Order: sequence, then C-alpha cells, then structure tokens
Amino acid sequence: MERRIIRTSDGSRTIQIPGWQEQYHSLHGALQESLHVFIANGLARYASRPLRILEMGFGTGLNALLSLLEAPRRGLQLEYTALEAYPVTRQEWQELDYGSLFDDPEAGNLFKSLHEAPWEAPTPVTPSFTIQKLQANLLEFSACDAFDLVYFDAFGARVQPELWTEKVFQSMYEALSEGGCLVTYAAKGSVRRAMLASGFRVERLPGPPGKREMLRALKP
Repeated sequence: MERRIIRTSDGSRTIQIPGWQEQYHSLHGALQESLHVFIANGLARYASRPLRILEMGFGTGLNALLSLLEAPRRGLQLEYTALEAYPVTRQEWQELDYGSLFDDPEAGNLFKSLHEAPWEAPTPVTPSFTIQKLQANLLEFSACDAFDLVYFDAFGARVQPELWTEKVFQSMYEALSEGGCLVTYAAKGSVRRAMLASGFRVERLPGPPGKREMLRALKP
C-alpha cells in the first residue's frame, strides 16, 4: 500500500495513505494533535511516579517521543509498550524528522533510538524511559491489569471499523489497572457507546485543532 510523507498545517509532517484517504496524524497539525490528545489530556494527569503506557499504533513514533521528552519534566518513570502491525521504514522516519521540532538538541537522537530499538524486547532509551515495541495485530493483543494509561491511536473507524468495537474496548478495559485511563482523538457516538458498554466512564473533551471533541475513558 502506497504511503507518502506530507506536511501538516503546523509545519510537522505525517504519513498519508492515498488509497484510504487517511493520515497517521491530523492534517491540521500532527504535533498539535499529539500534544493535545495524548500529552495534555493523558500523560499530564500523572506526576512523580512509575507509569505503564500502552500505545495502540506506534506509527510514526511521535507520541512515544513526546512522552519520552515529557517524562523527566513530570518526574515520571515510563514503561512504554507500543503495538504496530506495519512498522514505518527507516527512510520514512528519517524524512519525518521529528527531532527538528524541538529545542532539545538530543531530540533527534532520541527519535532515532526509538525507531532503532529492537522489536519484542524492552529497551532503555533514557534513565526515565524504557520502550518495548511489539509487531502485532491490535485485534490479537490481550493483557490484564498491565497498564495505567492507553494511547488509542489506531486508524479511524471509517477505514478500520473493526478496531473501534465493544470487543476491542473490553480488551483495553481488562488491560488497564483500576483507575486507569484511555485517551483517543476519536469522538464518534458509536465509539463512545462501545466504550460505555465495556464498562468505561467516558468524558467528552475539547478536541485538537480542526476537531470539536475527543474522548477520554476511565476505568473506575
């Protein structure tokens, strides 16, 4: 399937799949979307503690990089597990060049380290961040009480409706510890209803640029 690198409205790049008319991040701003959805409304709820994160859709690695950079500022010790069925190529992540978006002179090397980390093995990247990348189908993943926070960043329900079902969110509910949290850019009524049916308490929150709302699901 063809993938191409394009620039979004905030100057950051993303990957577009022309055959699906779908992007890995918002055309209104890849960086702005990730910061708003996953950092401001997810990671920023926590401070000064160990935190276990599951990302459903490692994709470009942007969410992982932002979390890595934010961890020491918030006193977090992150264990980051990322699932991805179709990893991006070296040429693609090099062209995305996310390290150049930050003042931190080490950001580029850290982004490189995330992508070069071996698959299927926990890999320390910094003293406050360890990543384990799993090349796996999101539908086949299961865990129990293993994570505190889920970044649900799969492709949209329009192109992959099977990833936004009650069955999938039940799996996410079971994977989270009590008091755990799931955040996603999605806001469709069908997605919210699937979350509620799985046992989550669901909040509608203001969305990132170009999107009115997003969802945050909490495990009581």
